[in-house]
Amino acid sequence: MKLHLIMSIRSFTLYIFIVVLLCCSACANRGAGPQGGPRDTIPPVVVKETPLNGALNFASKRIEIQFDEYIQLSDVQKNVIISPPQQTPPEVKAIGKTLSVQFQEELIDSTTYTIDFGAAICDYNEKTPLYDYVFSFSTGDVIDSLAISGRVYDAKNLNPMPDLLVGIHSNLSDTALNTMPFARITRSDEEGYFTIHNMRDGVYRLYVLNDISRDYLYQPGEALAFADSTVIPYWERHEVQDTIWRDTLGIDAVTKDTLFTQQIDTIITTTRTFFLPDTLVMWYFEENKQRHYFKGVYREEPHAFTLIFSARQDSMPLIRSLSPLECDTTIQTVALDSVVLDSAWVDWMDYALLQTNATYDTITYWLTDSMAISQDSIYLEMTYLISDSLYNLIPQTDTVIAVYRRPRMSEKAWEATQRKKQERKLALKTNASSKFEIYDTIRIHSPFPLDSIHVEKMHLTQKVDTIFKPINIQLQSHDSLHQTMLVIAALEPLGSYVLTLDSAAMKDIYGKCNDSTAYKLTLKSLDEYSSLLVKMEHFDARARIQILNEKDEVLRELPAKEEGTKFEYLAPTTYYMRLYIDYNGDKQWTTGDWLTKRQPEPVYYFPSKLKLRANWDFEESFDHLAIPQVESKPRTLIGKNNKKK
Repeated sequence: MKLHLIMSIRSFTLYIFIVVLLCCSACANRGAGPQGGPRDTIPPVVVKETPLNGALNFASKRIEIQFDEYIQLSDVQKNVIISPPQQTPPEVKAIGKTLSVQFQEELIDSTTYTIDFGAAICDYNEKTPLYDYVFSFSTGDVIDSLAISGRVYDAKNLNPMPDLLVGIHSNLSDTALNTMPFARITRSDEEGYFTIHNMRDGVYRLYVLNDISRDYLYQPGEALAFADSTVIPYWERHEVQDTIWRDTLGIDAVTKDTLFTQQIDTIITTTRTFFLPDTLVMWYFEENKQRHYFKGVYREEPHAFTLIFSARQDSMPLIRSLSPLECDTTIQTVALDSVVLDSAWVDWMDYALLQTNATYDTITYWLTDSMAISQDSIYLEMTYLISDSLYNLIPQTDTVIAVYRRPRMSEKAWEATQRKKQERKLALKTNASSKFEIYDTIRIHSPFPLDSIHVEKMHLTQKVDTIFKPINIQLQSHDSLHQTMLVIAALEPLGSYVLTLDSAAMKDIYGKCNDSTAYKLTLKSLDEYSSLLVKMEHFDARARIQILNEKDEVLRELPAKEEGTKFEYLAPTTYYMRLYIDYNGDKQWTTGDWLTKRQPEPVYYFPSKLKLRANWDFEESFDHLAIPQVESKPRTLIGKNNKKK
């Protein structure tokens, strides 16, 4: 009995020891314990549909779909597409494992409806999406089953365009796009692909829209694409061969590890249905239609003000000066508040120099009279063209006030600032530098329009050994008010030059002159450049060839020549290349136009990158018809510099 008791105590002590040991081990190795398992990558699975997918004579307004796990919805407005489109979107909800769709509109009789959920349905925990789940039903006794597919590309750079509305019209009139919602719609995916499901037999027109207004109609200003010809959906059956693979075990000869390999088990022939056409290409473009309006007037300094417009103007707007008493009551109040009396007013236009850019969207007036400059409010009447709701240009007349607001500072600081301005010298800038490009032109820029230029006070010399040899120069104005001057001279590779401006070589319209100054510039050696000769295999005299950087941006452009187009003085780096066919001969890529049914000018990429080396002359043959246009762009460029309009 005693021995049995001792054995029991020993067994109990051993049991306690083992339990404590296991607990300590578990505490010391918490990081090695279960970590939740691998991430769930399996999307939700449909287990029940009410009604069944493909149901006929549907008369309800509610659909319920049950899944094998809890679900959530992601960006319903973007992902869920319903055909025919609904002006009032249905209510789409996810509760537990059930998804419900409640229609808010009466459904059309004898019509096939399609709900494409895209990537909206996700599992609750990991948000793994169920891609491309499509639910269809018919309010009649037939469900339409035809489909067409294709891809949307940006016409300017051949990038695939995602998230665009793709729709069809059975009404073949051009006005349908502007006046009628689409008969059926879908949306392009991340790679630009689209499929329009459940079409019935017929002839259609196909369109792509960036439907900013969300009304399923084309509105002026929205980017679009349109097919030149009508589309007729059809189907075909073809026998296709499918390969069944069998997993086998093998041993790697080097590592001696066990490997899974696949061998062909059998090949079977099946009959499949193909819905065609399935390779439609849509060229998406933004029309050259900008909304015209006056953006505003800016007067950061008392001696000048600038008028800014939103878009290119075909001509100079009509502008006349106004006195404060000619303005309406509101502006008269402003004038009195700024202590500008009619008796002290001067016509600023009599003392102003006009400066415009080539497109008349930036107009600057430089005031040259001290009385006009001292007026803190300048008044003018301006008649210009603005866009109406249909982008038609109509005249608009406005009264504009250009106000100079003095910076907030003490009177003492203000007086010091004015003295500094009175004592200022004309500060010139130039592009002359130690890394001056051989193809460039020397530029001298003044912050103010120039009143006088003394060429005899400007000297360009070249250093030859230890002697500076004078070089002949000519001056050309780059703009109407001589703010930028071009120095024309014969410069040599590896040449070392000094451009010297004597004191008062240039004087601005406010009487300020430059100090004596010198600018050094050194040209690169020809050995530091590359050249590229491009020959077209199928020459087209309308082609223009562009050299691109790695951001898909245009660096150089030249017209194609039959003997070859030569790009000289290229830095030795990596480039890409493309060309476009300049149908209208305006020396620039031209976008499409819906009103005239003009497609964008076609663009073709050279399929490979170009790696140029210093002191090498390269030659490339560009056969833009050798491969399909949509496959020509190098993968490393796709998506670069791409913005959906």
